Amino acid sequence: MALTKDQIKTDYPLPVYNYRVDIGSDTIAFSEVSGLEMSVDAITYKESQVASGIAGPNMIYMPGNPKPLTITLKKGYVVAKSVPVLYNWIQSTELNRIDKKDITVHLCDEKGESVVRWKVIDAFPTKLSAPSFNASTNEVAIETMELMASRMEMNEG
Repeated sequence: MALTKDQIKTDYPLPVYNYRVDIGSDTIAFSEVSGLEMSVDAITYKESQVASGIAGPNMIYMPGNPKPLTITLKKGYVVAKSVPVLYNWIQSTELNRIDKKDITVHLCDEKGESVVRWKVIDAFPTKLSAPSFNASTNEVAIETMELMASRMEMNEG
């Protein structure tokens, strides 16, 4: 069954390897982004069922407050680029100069144009991990940054 180029564009899901990350006004390459999820607390409300003649409480479940996001960003350690941006950001947080930034993750098409974007609002770093060291491997040095944020928005384009 032959498919046209337009059918493939509309019917096939986008691959996850073609993305870019903007932190504030800077675009930084990351090898992995995780934690882009929205969730709310569940509230359980119990009320008596005496009036209906049924024994036991009536359970009602409702959505509560939104939970904060925890985003994890991983990237290969590059001396010229890694130290200033991520280290300086978490260092400013340690010095009580909280520098919250919006982070946008763009899922791109084959041309590199943004198709879907997730905007994480008011993110700040909570953890920066140095690479794991092991003399018996030849893996790339990966640094990891964890962020906490207030909320997330999702938009097309």
